[in-house]
Amino acid sequence: MNLVPRFAFSIATTDGAARTGTIAMQRGTIRTPAFMPVGTAATVKAMRTDEVRASGADIVLGNTYHLMLRPTAERVAALGGLHHFMQWPHPILTDSGGYQVMSLSSLRKLTEEGVAFASHLDGSRHMITPERSMEIQRLLGSDIVMAFDECTPYPCSKAETETSMQLSMRWAVRSRQGFDSGRDHAGRSALFGIVQGGMHADLRQQSASALIDVGFDGYAVGGLAVGEGQGLMFEVLDYTLPMLPTDKPRYLMGVGKPDDIVGAVLRGIDMFDCVLPTRSGRNGQAFTCDGPLNIRNAKHKDDTRPLDTVCTCPVCTRYTRAYVHHLVRSGEMLGAMLMTEHNLYFYQILMAGLRQAIAAGCVQDFAAVFLKRYSGGAHEFIAD
Repeated sequence: MNLVPRFAFSIATTDGAARTGTIAMQRGTIRTPAFMPVGTAATVKAMRTDEVRASGADIVLGNTYHLMLRPTAERVAALGGLHHFMQWPHPILTDSGGYQVMSLSSLRKLTEEGVAFASHLDGSRHMITPERSMEIQRLLGSDIVMAFDECTPYPCSKAETETSMQLSMRWAVRSRQGFDSGRDHAGRSALFGIVQGGMHADLRQQSASALIDVGFDGYAVGGLAVGEGQGLMFEVLDYTLPMLPTDKPRYLMGVGKPDDIVGAVLRGIDMFDCVLPTRSGRNGQAFTCDGPLNIRNAKHKDDTRPLDTVCTCPVCTRYTRAYVHHLVRSGEMLGAMLMTEHNLYFYQILMAGLRQAIAAGCVQDFAAVFLKRYSGGAHEFIAD
């Protein structure tokens, strides 16, 4: 008999609204607050899975939309499931495809049933419904399944936001039913609901109440990090998080920059994911304690310092800025690999520091010191 729980969230310590604890699952324990590297197409780009694990990651994210198109969820299942396919034996969270529903607005048709869309790969036609989303995530074998929703765009009128939110709540009920129908998978996995409602407190309250009535293992805050800015994002978190159960994990989807993460942890968020550390790394941007650094800048060509002077990652303990600058400017693939590895370590070191500070009861001091240095740095942004 397997005595490991299907899903058990425990809070070890709180410091203000910030919490640290664990999520115990059959494939491993997730330390919270947690950052999940994004493995869109069954890979965290430019990284082997053992390197991702060594950076401190307890869980990664897989993308339902991309995997259903290529190589297909059915093929992944036939090849032993996503964990075996990508050689990551630890927990995996799969998103529902809802964000892609929003981002592919020119290629999709939204109805009560679900979303019909054209593949961005070959134009082939597909349909995602809440039931199909649950089936795909079941075929992939994910440990944390996300309910199917529509990510409300920003800006958006209140009437449009309410219509979108209500649709997502009806889909949440169908997601719950679809998830539960997969008995073996449901018996070892967890299902999270997603709070929508845009920038409107009353709609967020309606959404949270509807999801709590259905009952989920965790609750995500969706519809943020879509262009509203940090101040408005924090405002939404300030009034939304008290609406959610304190004994369930809270997941802020698609966030974010290091200062976003620190601010959200102070408000009580437990889980994060974002493509920034990997995407930025491939494009020449390193995250450091002194702010973002653009390694392509000519001033780094003779710099013998590491990317981050206080970082202990394998990149910073071995290589100079001059060397990584040379690799990136030369288009060498090792440059993208080293930049990505550093960024993932930077994020995981930040999460470990936040967990330790919460446990020690000094997270406000930790955040103040980090944010003062981070915001006071050079911030060598890369142009869009």
